[in-house]
Amino acid sequence: MYYSFLRYFEVFVVRLLIYLASVASFSSGLLIRRAAVLAVLVCVIPGALAQENYPARPVRLIVPFAPGGGADISARAIAHKLSERFNQQFVVDNRPGAGGNLGTELVLKAAPTGYTLLLVSSSYGANPALYKLSFDPVTAFEPITLVSQQPFILAINPGVPAKSVKEFVAHARANPGKLNYLSSGTGGIQHLATELFKSMAGIDIVHIPYRGGSSGLNDLLAGHVHMEFGTVLSTMPVVRNGQLRALAVTTLTRSPAMPDLPTLAESGVPGYHVSGWYAVLAPGATPRAVTALLHREIVNLLQAPDVKERFAREGSTIMASTPAQLITHIETEVAKWRKLVRETNIRLETTR
Repeated sequence: MYYSFLRYFEVFVVRLLIYLASVASFSSGLLIRRAAVLAVLVCVIPGALAQENYPARPVRLIVPFAPGGGADISARAIAHKLSERFNQQFVVDNRPGAGGNLGTELVLKAAPTGYTLLLVSSSYGANPALYKLSFDPVTAFEPITLVSQQPFILAINPGVPAKSVKEFVAHARANPGKLNYLSSGTGGIQHLATELFKSMAGIDIVHIPYRGGSSGLNDLLAGHVHMEFGTVLSTMPVVRNGQLRALAVTTLTRSPAMPDLPTLAESGVPGYHVSGWYAVLAPGATPRAVTALLHREIVNLLQAPDVKERFAREGSTIMASTPAQLITHIETEVAKWRKLVRETNIRLETTR
């Protein structure tokens, strides 16, 4: 009802302006001033009322991935806190498929009212290089905040004769095409991160894509696969018990969860940086007052001790960026992966 009122109000003012323009005396100062006031009201009143009333009903937070993964866990932590803050339901709605594009398209077509939001992952920055999208990932949505980022861990089977990144690179160069690595699927961030590593380090190792990570991890533990860029949650337990050897993290700075583990950039691959990340977006043209409110409240909730602890368990660093910083981040990611895919001719293919 509220947004129907706003639409009627806007239509009324626009028609009134058209009428005034048709009046011969419209050039008079009085009419010009009145028209200017009406134009300002069109811009100001909807946003002010949106801020005052939002949210008046449940809000859907679309996660374009299956339940149980990192995106889902992050979304549920945010939705829970927002529900408490506004005394209104924020409901996580999982819509997996096409590398996250199905759920993203759903939000793209949603009414820009703030009642449908989107939590995206690092695949959002890579998908423009791999799929023919119907939208521009930089401009199609309203940015809310970059929530968090986390490193991947370069881990190898202990049977590989290397105890550092430099030793691994030297071994791979001495045995081109004889080592292999796993990923959770062609075109995923694990795959692209390793291809970027190969390109920057000048090595040739063979990609073995799996449908998901568990079967690939089992093969890595058994020695059938030599290396991976794994998540903190899946990799650190088997590193700690000696089943895998961790060599480095993929972010530019060391991870607070693993402060003794060096970065790839400081281990002989200068400039290397890849992170898993999550961000919240809203449909394009969502009222500025609503997006500003969401940004403020999400940034505030990310500072809560229990939320920080929850993200830290996954090796994540809270980012809580501004909308402008999020746009810059997305632009950088899109450019990086487009360049890599173009140079390496990566194509989507069937996984194991």
